[in-house]
This record gives sequence, C-alpha cells and structure tokens, in this order.
Amino acid sequence: MTSPPPPPSAAASTASVLDLAPVVPVVVLDDVSDAVPLARALVAGGLPAIEVTLRTPVALDAIREISGAVPEAVVGAGTVIAPEQVTACAAAGARFLVSPGWTEVLLTAMRASGLPFLPGVSTTSEVVALLERGVREMKFFPAQAAGGTAYLRSLAGPLPQARFCPTGGVGPDNAAEYLALPNVACVGGTWMLPADAVAARDWARIEGLARAARGLRASGGTCR
Repeated sequence: MTSPPPPPSAAASTASVLDLAPVVPVVVLDDVSDAVPLARALVAGGLPAIEVTLRTPVALDAIREISGAVPEAVVGAGTVIAPEQVTACAAAGARFLVSPGWTEVLLTAMRASGLPFLPGVSTTSEVVALLERGVREMKFFPAQAAGGTAYLRSLAGPLPQARFCPTGGVGPDNAAEYLALPNVACVGGTWMLPADAVAARDWARIEGLARAARGLRASGGTCR
C-alpha cells in the first residue's frame, strides 16, 4: 500500500513536526475503529501532529487508517524501540517516529527510514551524544521523573542547540511551564484524551480539549 503524500503543512523534518502545535497528543488505541474519528477530532481542535504508540496490537492498523483517511493529520509512531518496527511503521504510513530512548542500531534504522525521528533522552550525556551525531531535536522522557522543567532549564545554557518535546508526567497543570522554556518546542501528553471520553466516543469533548491545548502557549495558563 502506498501511503498518501503529506499535506502542505506536514513536516519535512523533525523540527517542523515539533513546530506544528504546542502539544502532540500521545494516543493509545485499543479499537482501530476509533482511530479515524479520534484523529479528526484532534485535527479539528488544532493538533495535527498525532503520535500513535505501538503499545497495542492495533497500533499499526490505526496509523494506516489515519494516514489514508485523514490526510490533514501528521500521524507518527511512538514507542519505537526496534529496527523492524521502523520498517513496519514506515510501511503503514507513519510520517515521523518517536522512541523512548535510543541505541546506535535504532538510530541508524530511524535515520535510514528517511522519516523525521525524535529519539528519547533523559541525561545530559545522551543529549551530547545525539548532538555529536547531528541530531538536534529530541524527546525528553520521562520528563517529570527525569528532572522536569528544572533539568531542561539547566540544559538550555550549555546546550542551546538542542530542542525538546518533553513527555511523561506532562499535563494541564504544568504544560505551560514546560512551554515557557527556550529549549522546549512542544510537549507530548494524553490529557486531551480522557479514557472515559474515548470509551464513550465523545469526539466533541476531545475536540474541545484539543482546542484548549492548542491555545496553551499563547494563553500561558492551564488547559482544562
């Protein structure tokens, strides 16, 4: 199956993926039939970059469905931890890749895919190692457990060339604090996807929460 070409606003690099919206929804799907309406709700709310995690058996099918039916979405694959997953995600139509961490083998596979990729880091040494390899955009994970905003603020001085998408423990009460940092391009989170709303297929509620998240950087407040 040939994946559809990305829309004009889609990312040609990891940096442009990070710049699409202040929040990247981190999606865990158990029912592939929810994939398209959920993606449409997120896009309608102003969050076009959608990370579908490879944590459930339907994840690749969900990416394939969103890629084919919601071309205005920039759908990516998250929790990528093996080279064979890189290949499968690219074949399913993923437009970017996100990993919780990285190794030389995984980094090589992600780079070879030609897709934008966001390797995970949680230490200064990992950041420096990626900068040595020409990678400047990274996922900071698990953000809160790894030091949160204080850690990222400390990195901004000596390593200003690194840009981050913090994920893990980021929610409506602290997202604005992360987004105020000069080295944070966007954050990843799940708060606009409450389990009860997904279970009830309340796409209107999810759209509203996405819209509030979209305006988070501009408002400087919370997004409940």
